Amino acid sequence: MGKPTGFIEFTRELPKKRPVAERRNDYREFVERYEDTTLNRQAARCMDCGIPFCHNGCPLGNIIPEFNDAVYRKNWYEAYEILTSTNNFPEFTGRICPAPCETACVLGINQPAITIEEIERHIIEIAFDKGYVKPRKPNMLSGKKIAIVGSGPAGLAAAAQLNSVGHTVTVFERDEKPGGLLRYGIPDFKLEKWVIDRRVDLMKEEGVQFKCNINVGTDITFGDLLREYHAVVLAGGSTVPRDLPVPGRELNGVYFAMQFLKQSNMRVDNPKVDLLQKRGYPGSDWAEEIMATGKNVVVIGGGDTGSDCVGTSNRHGATSITQFELMPMPPEGRTTHMPWPQYPMLLKTTSSHEEGCERQWAVATKRFIGDENGKLKALETVELEWKSGPDGRPASFVEKEGSNKIIPCELALLAMGFLHPLHEAFISETGIALDNRGNIQAPETTYQTNLSKVFACGDTRRGQSLVVWAISEGRECARKVDEYLMGYSLLESKESSMTAHY
Repeated sequence: MGKPTGFIEFTRELPKKRPVAERRNDYREFVERYEDTTLNRQAARCMDCGIPFCHNGCPLGNIIPEFNDAVYRKNWYEAYEILTSTNNFPEFTGRICPAPCETACVLGINQPAITIEEIERHIIEIAFDKGYVKPRKPNMLSGKKIAIVGSGPAGLAAAAQLNSVGHTVTVFERDEKPGGLLRYGIPDFKLEKWVIDRRVDLMKEEGVQFKCNINVGTDITFGDLLREYHAVVLAGGSTVPRDLPVPGRELNGVYFAMQFLKQSNMRVDNPKVDLLQKRGYPGSDWAEEIMATGKNVVVIGGGDTGSDCVGTSNRHGATSITQFELMPMPPEGRTTHMPWPQYPMLLKTTSSHEEGCERQWAVATKRFIGDENGKLKALETVELEWKSGPDGRPASFVEKEGSNKIIPCELALLAMGFLHPLHEAFISETGIALDNRGNIQAPETTYQTNLSKVFACGDTRRGQSLVVWAISEGRECARKVDEYLMGYSLLESKESSMTAHY
């Protein structure tokens, strides 16, 4: 697409970032915009590859070569229309998506992939700059009322889609502001919260109603929702974190990552906030303010949440930051066991790691060690020796004898993922069926639970996953809800796209 020889003439180039020494002193986004020439060249690299594997790599099915071509031609409105035909919130995915589309890029066979994520971010921000993004109110109302529980990316996507076809949509959020994980889990230096507010304000203008500080199951019963609404969509996310039940877990100084990140995000939003008065719903309680300032911090878990803890700890002014990963260090490039177009398990060095962090691989935490006052002062680790399976991936491990170490630590953050949604709120009381992992059981063919008018999408259905998958789930679920209520649907979906032959 675009320039036939672009992939030969130009190489992959990422936008500039503010210097580490500068950005560690604030919580503002630090990735700059491309210059016009650079953006044009990056779009020009998209090949007319015949079979665009990027479509399959993207959970949303974004029509990537076409919007790259529009960017190359500087037709920003066309690029915006193509992008938003499949993605409700490119301003989110353009900032925080790990870009599986790029690992599927055909150019990636022997060259660096197209900078799809950055091009996506530029399309939507240019569209906002040019005034293309306007409220799109439905032409007529259906008379159907829908309740959506949870305002994370899945809930927001479902709300936007269902509102667009004339249903009256009310989103219930247990926290003070909409956004869910986007607002309270992802630090501002990756996603400033005005980006969320801008989109939520737009959705309000389109007719979506938001009711915050309402915990379904406590402030309003699930039965009330079933009586008052024609359909209910559960999109509360996967919120129960994986714990580490080793000796000393009860010590003061050992916390879940989300306790730390949520506090930090609330503090950035309002530096004068009294966090101990904002504990809110059951399961959100914390006994003290959690700060990394002047402490030796250990982050247990090597994923994106762990990386966010690293970046936040640096901004708090931690004395040292160490990140543990149970798995061995992955390779920097594809191996014979990970040929293109398979999704590769490669070493990922994030911007937070660039800001300062010691990373240790194949390490397990044996116990937390406290002082006489019950406060964390150190932890004990052991090195692991991994054996690979036939597919080349780590399959089993044994502890290395004599490798035990004591590491000073006053703050340990558990970032080992999430198990399933919180059952105690209302799920266990209502008889909603769960799968063998504890997620809400709702087949991908219908997104419908065992309660006929109740649907589920996002992490609460599929388990812990990516923001881009949550948006995809919200869109697909919305179509199924619309079909349930109306008998048919004109909403876009991956299996029924109106722009398949754009």
